[in-house]
Amino acid sequence: MLPTLNGRLQTRIFMLVVFGGIITFFITPVLPDGLPGVPGFSGDLYQVTYVILATVLVLGILWELLYHLIQQFRWEKDWPTMFGLITAINEGALVWLLLELGLVPGMPDGFYDGELTSTFFWAFFIDFSVIWFIVWIWTNGPMRVPLIKWRFFGGRIV
Repeated sequence: MLPTLNGRLQTRIFMLVVFGGIITFFITPVLPDGLPGVPGFSGDLYQVTYVILATVLVLGILWELLYHLIQQFRWEKDWPTMFGLITAINEGALVWLLLELGLVPGMPDGFYDGELTSTFFWAFFIDFSVIWFIVWIWTNGPMRVPLIKWRFFGGRIV
């Protein structure tokens, strides 16, 4: 199966909303608490992790358009599965850069008052990496069994 652009977009949105949302719900309480300007654990940590998930989703749509353009220069108009895993590096780095620059809207009051701590970086890294890896594993393996049509319709969910 060669995923179409429409199929990749649908799969990315579905996986980040469903799996990303569930994983974020369960992983947020165990992340290291290093929110700038927010002492101790609070509901603000959920706000931060879900805003970051939404940022990854929105930027991911733009990334897919760029990936699609790049793939047009390849013979088979696709790339190896491992590339889907390592794209986490550039996507995660961009989200972190936007956080550092204070360009991610929806963060709790006081979030951008100081520099982002190294503890917060590790919380971000753990959250982002776990979600990315689980979504990648599920999409490239078990998802192909219950969603047989997904495989034969270019990765489209709808």
